Amino acid sequence: QVQVVESGGGLVEPGGSLRLSCVASGSILRINVMGWYRQAPGKQRELVATSTSGGSTNYADSAKGRFTISRGNAKNTMYLQIDSLKPEDTAVYYCKVNLLPWSGSAMDYWGKGTLVTVSS
Repeated sequence: QVQVVESGGGLVEPGGSLRLSCVASGSILRINVMGWYRQAPGKQRELVATSTSGGSTNYADSAKGRFTISRGNAKNTMYLQIDSLKPEDTAVYYCKVNLLPWSGSAMDYWGKGTLVTVSS
């Protein structure tokens, strides 16, 4: 069993900041890539940023400059710092983890998401 849980969303005024967290737990042998995605109302889910176990990061063009992805000391933890929030950042933010479980092949696991609402 593998669980992926996001937290840290909420209601924030424009210009504010948020730090989202993602924790993967369970029968995990190795984590390959962790990533943040978001889905705004009426839109498709899109990539925000990814982080590999080797320390490489990748950002969508729309996320460069205000979003920072990082990994915790425990490599099953990932964060997304979002600064200067804009109303268009309103979305459900999802964590996706590509990992190798103790039993089976490497595959993607998704969390249920955390809602970020940017509004005054």
